[in-house]
Amino acid sequence: MSQNQSIGKPAPELLAPAGNWECIHAAIENGADAVYFGLDVGFNARARAANFHSDELPLVMETLHRRGVVGYVTLNTLVFTDELPHLERHVAMIAEAGVDAVLVQDIGVVRLIREICPELAVHASTQMTMVSAENIAAIEDLGISRVVLARELSIREIRKITSATKMPVESFVHGALCVAYSGQCLTSESLGGRSANRGQCAQACRLHYDLLCDGKQVDLGDNRYLLSPQDLAGYAHIPELIDAGVCSLKIEGRLKTPEYVANIVGHYRRAIDEAIAGRDVKWSQESQREMELSFSRGFSPGWLEGCDHKRLVPGLSSAKKGVKAGRVLRMRGQNVIVHLDVPLMAGDGIVFDGDRISGKELGGRIFQVFADGKLAEGPAQGRVELSFQRGLLQDANLAEGIALWQTDSPQLTKRLRASFDTKHPRRKLKIGLSIDVAVGKATRMEAWVEKSPAHRVVFEHPFAPEEARKHPTTSDNIREQLGRLGTTPFEIGDFTAHLTGTPMLPLSVLGEMRKELVQCLERELLAVPPRTIAPTGLAARMIDRIEQERQVSPAASETIELRVLVRSLQQLDAVLEEGQKFVYVDFHDIREYEQAVARARNAGATIYLTTLRIQKPGEYPLFRALEKRNADGWLVRNLAALQFARDHRIPAVCDFSLNVTNPLTAQWLRNQGASRFTASYDLNREQLHELINAVPSDWAEVVIHQHMPMFHMEHCVFCTVLSPGTNKTNCGRPCDRHDVKLRDRIGAEHVLHADVGCRNTLFNGQAQSGAEAVPTLIRVGVRHFRIEILRDAPKKDVAELLDLYRRLLAGTLDGAEVWKRLRATNRVGVTRGTLEHPRNPLAIL
Repeated sequence: MSQNQSIGKPAPELLAPAGNWECIHAAIENGADAVYFGLDVGFNARARAANFHSDELPLVMETLHRRGVVGYVTLNTLVFTDELPHLERHVAMIAEAGVDAVLVQDIGVVRLIREICPELAVHASTQMTMVSAENIAAIEDLGISRVVLARELSIREIRKITSATKMPVESFVHGALCVAYSGQCLTSESLGGRSANRGQCAQACRLHYDLLCDGKQVDLGDNRYLLSPQDLAGYAHIPELIDAGVCSLKIEGRLKTPEYVANIVGHYRRAIDEAIAGRDVKWSQESQREMELSFSRGFSPGWLEGCDHKRLVPGLSSAKKGVKAGRVLRMRGQNVIVHLDVPLMAGDGIVFDGDRISGKELGGRIFQVFADGKLAEGPAQGRVELSFQRGLLQDANLAEGIALWQTDSPQLTKRLRASFDTKHPRRKLKIGLSIDVAVGKATRMEAWVEKSPAHRVVFEHPFAPEEARKHPTTSDNIREQLGRLGTTPFEIGDFTAHLTGTPMLPLSVLGEMRKELVQCLERELLAVPPRTIAPTGLAARMIDRIEQERQVSPAASETIELRVLVRSLQQLDAVLEEGQKFVYVDFHDIREYEQAVARARNAGATIYLTTLRIQKPGEYPLFRALEKRNADGWLVRNLAALQFARDHRIPAVCDFSLNVTNPLTAQWLRNQGASRFTASYDLNREQLHELINAVPSDWAEVVIHQHMPMFHMEHCVFCTVLSPGTNKTNCGRPCDRHDVKLRDRIGAEHVLHADVGCRNTLFNGQAQSGAEAVPTLIRVGVRHFRIEILRDAPKKDVAELLDLYRRLLAGTLDGAEVWKRLRATNRVGVTRGTLEHPRNPLAIL
């Protein structure tokens, strides 16, 4: 893009992560406009971060605000029914502390916050999976003031969104990338009982996998990390993001070090300033090297340039590697002769890719560097000899050509730490000043923070200057004296002096005004805006109102309905042949929906079509394509689909992907036109009972047999491994021709599917059954149950599965017997999964 496209555009906020106090100082001193962080009360998506104690919150906000930096608290997890009163107390505390906004995933939590304190701004977290203007429009009535877009959007798609909505949008610009859509990943929950939607991600995407294509293992060579993306580095794309209308550029990293925060914030601060000034933003090798040394799995533009699946996931590694520094030439004793592409010096940390015997990485700190046979006193490059601590490479056998990587630079670390480990403010807040000085009148001063002019103070000094006899006060005199701000966090930017006559303003008066200026500005920056906080007990009252609706609603029907979701015409024919009267269809090829509707109608069955989980810009016409099939209703998997169904009078059931974990979310979806919701898979048995007991019995549908959809990804493994192409425009669609599974480290084989949007879902190879929970669910009023079929199977197997669950719901077979028979007939076994009893999602930690 042209270097001038950012001129005249408002500078975006630079938003930095902070997991501890040092990170906050690093962010402030290196130019962050805003900082986001979590509290140790839970409800934030980085449970492993140090986080801040709630008692520290007032001091955190005072520290930030004194420096003109805003602070956002993350409340970006799903919240269970019994946690809402606990959350309410923390929201009130957050509002009272002057927090500028909260980041939220759970729709019910948004509703609660807006009731507790309407003045507290709410930002929709990336966990809410906002990927289109239509999805944003669906949540506008909640009072959300900003949306954090999904990482999977290109700049072109972001531009389409900003042109179609007035909602301010925030975009990630740097940091680790999840392979799955945030808020849609159930892998940790499915495999380990710890939910990413609760801040307990186990990072299964960073493990290696084998790939089976049509039953045969594919030789992947070294490319086995099939689900581990490189890190996002959008540095060079800042001008385009500004031009696209992004209001905030976000850096990932609440688990990272303060040096990382200082490093990345400093580079992006300079890049934003360059872009706003209309100068080229250059992605220099030195900048890249410095950022990679703080943390990098390898840099890529992520999805900002669109999909390039091979570039995004090279598959060679999932660990931090640092900077590729050179290659091995040969070993000489325990020293290594290498060719260095970047300068290294004694003390630097390096790692070699692996030796010929063990294949293990070897590394440590360089003890000495010899260049041209002499001990190098500083950084050296080219052909050099490296020595290490005695014994480190004693048994090593490093072959010629093996790569070495620089993993640490003490000099860089020292420089980064010096940027924030200071007694006095290093980065100053520019203030504008206007002063009126007139003979015989009190001196008036107005001051404001240049980047946020709403922070403005006006005051007068009672001293009335006399007419100067010899040396009248000049504008330069005044600026010089007022500019002596020393160790304060301020410096003068724009300055105007209005002098009437030839006044003489003593230096002592200017000194007093300077002192008052600092005091007034600090009071203005630290002032907590007036906020109305609802009396305690609001969450309980909101839940009570829903429970009252339950009490006046019709009694639960005696009829218990089994619904079946199928994923192929073959499966549809099999269940219809067994007399199934309610089916959901979820096909890879939506053109087959026309046949599916016709076959269901011929069999006298009700049929609902399933929408995609993700609806990106340009995909809205898919809703119209579904509408033309004239099915009986939809199983909706995103908010835009729900809004379309409501506007077109299409009956709709909300699926698990809308993350219903509490009655406030359930009620809102009902108010948007849903007839029923599917309970979130993040709920264990007790939490599911609490939710069901808090809503009218007819609202809920529970999935009692399925293969858990673990990763839901924009990334396409089919394209990466089975095609010479890079994306859906040139891949040749191998997903249409091949059955693919990924095999994990313990030998479990998980099924990979692609949808019509070319997004991949990896399903747990082991079925999950909630059969043993069914009798209790029936007692608490659940009347709608669902089983889901993943693989095509012989008709007799489908018939047996339906028979087991029909008899279970009829009460002629108990859950334990269903469980026993499923284990006996399923080759890979079956798991109780999230409905295991008892179950504590935190126990694994």
